[in-house]
Amino acid sequence: MIKITCTSCQKPLSLDETKLPMKEVSFPCPVCKTKLSVDRRNLGADGTLAAAPAAAPAVSPMADDDDDGDPENEFGSKAFIVGADSPAIKQAAKLIGYLPVVYQTAEQARDRFMQDAPQVIFINPPQMTQPPLEGMAPIISMLPADRRKSFFVLVSDNLRTLDGNAAFLYGVNLVVATKDLGNFSHIFKDAYNYHERLYSHMTSVMRAQENA
Repeated sequence: MIKITCTSCQKPLSLDETKLPMKEVSFPCPVCKTKLSVDRRNLGADGTLAAAPAAAPAVSPMADDDDDGDPENEFGSKAFIVGADSPAIKQAAKLIGYLPVVYQTAEQARDRFMQDAPQVIFINPPQMTQPPLEGMAPIISMLPADRRKSFFVLVSDNLRTLDGNAAFLYGVNLVVATKDLGNFSHIFKDAYNYHERLYSHMTSVMRAQENA
């Protein structure tokens, strides 16, 4: 592990060097959210690496305030947004500590998933239909072993937050109404903890059956 110190709050941090490319990368401090920049090529013999505040990009008068650059190339845990781009969903991903990366098609998201599965995937179809969401099948209808690597969240104006029946029918872990995204950190925490307890119990039962 590589050791760095946040330049703002002085929090000691550890990074997995196997996930750092041989170039300068930027990521937010998990404590104070200051954007830091590190370069693995400058790794010291003692395993320490100097962090620096990430340089602010030049902004033109016509720049989009919601432009996140290219988060796929930034260092840090990612959350996929599959389907329509959404500033509200991007903000929800950031509220729970993830860098949002948008994939317009489920096929693109699945290809990236097979390389590095994210912990959270937001499904935001351009148009809601009755289940199943055929356009999202490539990312939703995966083998159970792959599905369990990520937590799937369906976002829609037409569904009720925490509707378990809708989540089951659409094949996701959580359903959230767009209007409730501002409170997503609390919604996600409760739903994710329930999800973890459920799978923990299921795994225990399966192991007991295998050992019987």
